[in-house]
Amino acid sequence: MGHRTDWSVARQGTRGFHVAGHAVPPAPPGAYVEGVTTLRGTIPPGSPDFVYLPFEVPPGTGELKVSYTYDKPPVPPGTPGNALDIGLFDWRGTELGGRGFRGWSGGARTGFFVRADDATPGYLPGPLRPGTWYIALGPYTVAPQGLSYEVTVTPEEGAAGKTPEPAYPPDRARGRGRDWYRGDCHLHSWHSDGRRTPAEIAALARAAGLDFLNSSDHNTHASHAHWAGTAGDDLLVLLGEEVTTRNGHVLALGTDPGTFVDWRYRARDGRWARFARDIRRAGGLVVPAHPHADCVGCGWKFGFAEADVVEVWNGAWTPDDEMALAAWDARLVASVRDGRAWLPAMGDSDAHRDPDVVGLPQTVVLADGLTREAILEGLRAGRSYVAESRHVSLAFSVTADGGGRAGEEAGIGERLAVGYDTPVTVRLEVSGAPRCSVRLVTDQGVMFTGEPLPGSGAGTVEWRTTPARAAYVRAEVRHETAPGPVPGAMAAFTNPVFLGRAGGGGPAEGA
Repeated sequence: MGHRTDWSVARQGTRGFHVAGHAVPPAPPGAYVEGVTTLRGTIPPGSPDFVYLPFEVPPGTGELKVSYTYDKPPVPPGTPGNALDIGLFDWRGTELGGRGFRGWSGGARTGFFVRADDATPGYLPGPLRPGTWYIALGPYTVAPQGLSYEVTVTPEEGAAGKTPEPAYPPDRARGRGRDWYRGDCHLHSWHSDGRRTPAEIAALARAAGLDFLNSSDHNTHASHAHWAGTAGDDLLVLLGEEVTTRNGHVLALGTDPGTFVDWRYRARDGRWARFARDIRRAGGLVVPAHPHADCVGCGWKFGFAEADVVEVWNGAWTPDDEMALAAWDARLVASVRDGRAWLPAMGDSDAHRDPDVVGLPQTVVLADGLTREAILEGLRAGRSYVAESRHVSLAFSVTADGGGRAGEEAGIGERLAVGYDTPVTVRLEVSGAPRCSVRLVTDQGVMFTGEPLPGSGAGTVEWRTTPARAAYVRAEVRHETAPGPVPGAMAAFTNPVFLGRAGGGGPAEGA
């Protein structure tokens, strides 16, 4: 299905033509003159995910201003209403993965501007070359009555400014050598639908005890050049994007500065693997985000063959996090059963604005230093656990009690390669988790539930098993809950320690 667009131009009449699918037909002759261009149309239910509206940028344009409105008619209870996203592509076109992208604000703004030397957050400053540019509309949801919109494009005359050379944050901070580092890798600034500046986010990250963070604005890399002033010896700032498709969201985590990852495809299009490879070529990790979230388009439909890590815990603990944890554990069981690579878990805040808490939760990763390379390597290897705050700390290990490797120890994300019947001791030390209980989980299920920790929130739990009884073991620390089968909200959980010489290995590249 297409939609109808009317082209109203200052000092000239109105023209109309039909846009079908993703193709953009040539503009009707004479439809453009210098001045304000108003684009009106109606998008019916079932239209394509994206509609492109071409317009002309005349010579001598120093600033381009765009504003838009759309109707929000009443709808029956339980029926989605109208929600319309917007973005901009320049003279280089709208080709998927092409170079024409100039910004995206989704539904967070009603207008934006672009100049050579500056742009609205979410958009990229740069040359305003004369020619055909494109408004990109994304009908996120469409009411049964359809979605009527009006876009106003105003090119203003002026001298071409100078586009600033972007300055990016360094890829290393001082660090503490090989140690456990805390980070939050899913954060939104005012460069997408967040309400905080990069400086405000960095201040909150420091207050939360974080050592690193990752920028992850929706479908734009415009923030990358605005983080340099927030980094320091005490805070490593990684750069990325939340690639927000109609079939799920994925973090491009720790990519090269200036990396843009396109989002305009669905799982059935068969294009996802190409963009996952692009993320890795840019040095980043592929991390499906909140895979079981129930918001429109949030549930992950692309499978996990291209994932490096999966976000199991997103923001305050909710039922969809419980579902994500259960699904992740099921994949762990399958990996040890089939001898395949496993997929590590992580957790992030997905903080947008007050009262969202930066660092709730946070991933604590064992890394050789506070550098981009070391942090990403630790996350990829699964040498990490997730905690609700800086106050919660875990030390988790498995030690061989007998055989030729007595005393040998393995930690989170590692393998204790001992014989099938070798007795081992699982040890968990917890601090900062008052009135919480410990659960130890293996491929056979929950095998140990401890008594609540004392009021101090500190304690040590030991449990003995063998590789014959447990192919892996991981730990959970849960808050108190009412009696019944439903466990309490999570305070912390670990990636697994694997036991024995067979039945699965560590994460493989591209797992």
